[in-house]
Amino acid sequence: MTKVIALANQKGGVGKTTTAVNLGIGLATEGKKVLLVDADAQGNLTDALGYREPDNLSISLATLLVKNMLEESYPPQKGILHHPEGIDLMPGNIELSAVEVSLVNTMSRETILRSYIDKVKKDYDYVLIDCMPSLGMLTINALAAADSVIIPVQAHYLPAKGMTQLLQTISRVRRQINPKLLVDGVLLTMVDNRTNFAKDISFVLRRDYGDKLRVFQTEIPLSIRAAETSAKGKSIYKHDPNGQVAEAYAAFTKEVKGIGKERRQTRQHQADHSR
Repeated sequence: MTKVIALANQKGGVGKTTTAVNLGIGLATEGKKVLLVDADAQGNLTDALGYREPDNLSISLATLLVKNMLEESYPPQKGILHHPEGIDLMPGNIELSAVEVSLVNTMSRETILRSYIDKVKKDYDYVLIDCMPSLGMLTINALAAADSVIIPVQAHYLPAKGMTQLLQTISRVRRQINPKLLVDGVLLTMVDNRTNFAKDISFVLRRDYGDKLRVFQTEIPLSIRAAETSAKGKSIYKHDPNGQVAEAYAAFTKEVKGIGKERRQTRQHQADHSR
């Protein structure tokens, strides 16, 4: 069964796109079929995977969302790009800005992205949606389409206020649109282990949210190597395979894979008890 995960945080620069790339390719190296969806008008995910001119692509996510809004049919695989590291990509670009404006006056406006993903997801084990850094209509669409959310948080920025806002939005989407939406957890990124400040933030985050949310055991270290991957159009596994960041993302990928297993076991346990 396909799992659809949204990577969301309304603050930019938290390592969301880097996480989408390296989690996606990490899952692919573990034998999973993965589609990455770039739902950000800046097209950072598309660019990070080596497609340097996202605005010049003839077909992007915006094209297909418009077709859904107009109820026009199209082949589900239309416009999907195949990356050499074994994942597929539905690219995003500046046209998504216009789509976001149009969504305001569209019927079923919160579920336009879901209707696209429902058409393609049968071919994949995982669909990862890289959300834009805002809580606008496209992010709401991503949350409406997802089974769960991963929240990357930068370790040198105390995220409490932004986190609260995001969690309120997730709760609202769960109540009104997508009752099955879960939070997989919070991922600390850009952790500078040389400083006490980063350790303090890790401690505060685990203390304040640890009882309500999973804070992933894996923390992604701060590294110039990770920043370079976007410029190279490849994952950290190809760019610096023996480095700390590659090791951390491989461990994080295993944690994410383990969540589904845990939940299945919990459901089985509950079913056994209710008999």
